[in-house]
Amino acid sequence: MPASDSLDRPILDIDPFSRESMDNPIALDEAIRAAGPVAWVPKYGFWITGRDKVVREVFEDWRRFSSAFGTGLTNVVRDEPWRKPSVILEADPPVHTPNRKVLARVLSPAALRKMADDFRAEAERIVDALLERGGEVDLASELAFAFPFKVLPDAVGLQPSGRHHLMPYSELNFNAMGPKNDLYYAARKVVEEQGTFEYVAAQMAEENLVPGGFGEEIYSYVHRGEISAEDAGMLVRAFISAGIDTTVFGIGIAMKALIEHPSEWAKLRADPTLARAAFEEGLRWFAPSPVIGRTTSGPTELAGVQLGGEEKVMMWLAAANRDPERWDDPDTYDISRRTVGHLAFGTGIHGCVGQMVARLEAESVLGALARKVSRIELTGKPENVHINWLRGYHSLPARLTAA
Repeated sequence: MPASDSLDRPILDIDPFSRESMDNPIALDEAIRAAGPVAWVPKYGFWITGRDKVVREVFEDWRRFSSAFGTGLTNVVRDEPWRKPSVILEADPPVHTPNRKVLARVLSPAALRKMADDFRAEAERIVDALLERGGEVDLASELAFAFPFKVLPDAVGLQPSGRHHLMPYSELNFNAMGPKNDLYYAARKVVEEQGTFEYVAAQMAEENLVPGGFGEEIYSYVHRGEISAEDAGMLVRAFISAGIDTTVFGIGIAMKALIEHPSEWAKLRADPTLARAAFEEGLRWFAPSPVIGRTTSGPTELAGVQLGGEEKVMMWLAAANRDPERWDDPDTYDISRRTVGHLAFGTGIHGCVGQMVARLEAESVLGALARKVSRIELTGKPENVHINWLRGYHSLPARLTAA
């Protein structure tokens, strides 16, 4: 049980961003859940919760728990952020509403259906190439990374040149959401030395986008008078900063889970249409983006605990996704599970607007593997990522056997 301080706050004396925590993520999640519905983390001065019911309450009440102060540790209203806040993730109505509507139209079911064939063809091309090479592969870099790194920038309409800037920028984005530690400063050094900020600024501009992509369509709403040109550029930036890493690591997590659970791989092999279910269960079982924050707009009560105004509340999604009060046998990876309601994509008005693109990407990759590969074996030790706001694998050395 957590201790209490002189203000009668339940205390959880833990550093969720330490290397020890990152290397023992399940133990961290269990400690957060065990601390109670909500607890104070004194090292950083924020509240934390890993309970499904409490997380949903925070997500679903944007008036009490605002996104406009930033969804990471930094209060972007009082303290200078590392880059201009997002108009979709770090905004509340009314600013949030028109931008959210534009992205919802751009990423409509009809638009996704149009790109589905291209995604599947590219996934099969990559898997075929890996098999032709002899099957000795790194599934993290050569598939989980290579596929989204190709198809998402193409879909957005980013120029082919300069794409090596995308991952460093995205890694800085997710490190910056956490504390200003060695991970943040190392990531910032890389982008500053490589000129990545200049690259991203250029890619946000309408004149630099390849015709026919999401980016061009976003700017079409500027010409209709529905959003500003500045906000359109910020929406394009959202694909650069938040749309790659999370999908890359989510696909890698699902592949590792299938390797470690042969019975689930057998289910997927027997029925490749379970590819999306395998991805969704991976997100529930080991969320690639384990935490997201809100800020209290004023004094309020949460789970019987008094919170002050402008206090950060960190929702530990990875812990909530294994909450035994919400899920039966939560520590088991089971692709037959009905995963509707997991929190990896959030919920409420700020639920991930690009989640259907991520699902389509993962479904394409895992489906191609299920159709073309009979067996996957790890041939070395997976290499964990160390990014403040993410979980996953930089390396998954494996051997593929063709079907």
